[in-house]
Amino acid sequence: MSDDADLIIAGGGLAGGLIALRLAQTRPEVRVLLVEQGPTLGGRHTWSSFETDLKPASRAWTDRLIAHRWQGYEVRFPAHHRTLQAAYRSVTSERFHAELSAQLGPAVLTNAPIAEVAPDGVRLADGRRFKAPGVIDARGQAGGEKGTGAAPHLILAWQKFLGVEAITGQPHGLTRPIVMDATVPQEDGYRFVYVLPLAPDRLLIEDTFYSDGADLDVARLRTNIERYAAAQGWSLARVARTEQGVLPIALEGDIQAFLAAGERETPVARAGLRAGLFHPLTGYSFPDAVGLAERVAAARDLRSPSLLALTRAHAIKTWEARSYYRLLSRLLFRAAAPEQRFRVMQRFYRLPEPLVERLYAAHLTPADKLRILTGKPPVPILAALRQLRKETPAP
Repeated sequence: MSDDADLIIAGGGLAGGLIALRLAQTRPEVRVLLVEQGPTLGGRHTWSSFETDLKPASRAWTDRLIAHRWQGYEVRFPAHHRTLQAAYRSVTSERFHAELSAQLGPAVLTNAPIAEVAPDGVRLADGRRFKAPGVIDARGQAGGEKGTGAAPHLILAWQKFLGVEAITGQPHGLTRPIVMDATVPQEDGYRFVYVLPLAPDRLLIEDTFYSDGADLDVARLRTNIERYAAAQGWSLARVARTEQGVLPIALEGDIQAFLAAGERETPVARAGLRAGLFHPLTGYSFPDAVGLAERVAAARDLRSPSLLALTRAHAIKTWEARSYYRLLSRLLFRAAAPEQRFRVMQRFYRLPEPLVERLYAAHLTPADKLRILTGKPPVPILAALRQLRKETPAP
């Protein structure tokens, strides 16, 4: 039986979709099959990043995915408000689906739940099989991103949110994103509201928590959003859509054991959350997904054994380079009482803007790392010192 494709990508979310897109752009001779269980690529999500998170070449090939752009953003804390000048960009799942569908055409298979992934292909829930010498599993971190906490060998906390995209009864007047408004009552950990002005009469408002638990009370968060909008003077005339998420924040762990556990179950290359590729502190995943897509597209050998070795090495190298960011996550979650966690971010956002940009891009310099930890700490000093130890792998 002949192969149906040269490469099958299981999962048409951000990570899998970007790999397929980059291959279509740079190696159109490679026959790719992108298999997604849902009706559309990307689900119902908004992925945001700062312009400085990506190199110019990476921004160029992903530019058509950007649905919204702003110059500058705001943060609000009880002790200070600040406007920063960094450019902020958002990819919507609607734009993501439209652009990938246009560029990939028949290489996209939707409404196709996957029952089994193997090094030589996939089997769908309806019994159909597709064969290829190369397979990548990009279906998301098993259990972790769904809020079950099932991420063996990694110790995680959670960034969870409900987002409401609403049409306002009159122009809302907001001209730039509010990336963090932590002036709201603190509950269930560090809470802030995130707002994107999508149009003069359209807002995406997300009630967000850095929480120890993964449970998401959708009804309560929807009420929170309605109250926040009313306090800002925004009349929400109609809800256009909602989105929600429970995203991992990495505290510590053994990335090699984590990957090995997944490979024993399914010995194929992994991408995205399934490979532990996300910013340990912010949870942002778009830059990591772009980086892996570029690595895969540049690989000479797209067969499963070579892809497995490539993605494993990339995930391990990325994880090991980010131990400092996991330290910051531990300081946020373990050194501060839940209702006092906002003080950590409140202090951080007094630092120079270039340093803030480098933290989001995961490119802090040694001087930056020292600067963040010097001065009067926003958490009890003994609690902070306990987190400075070498991280402990999860069992």
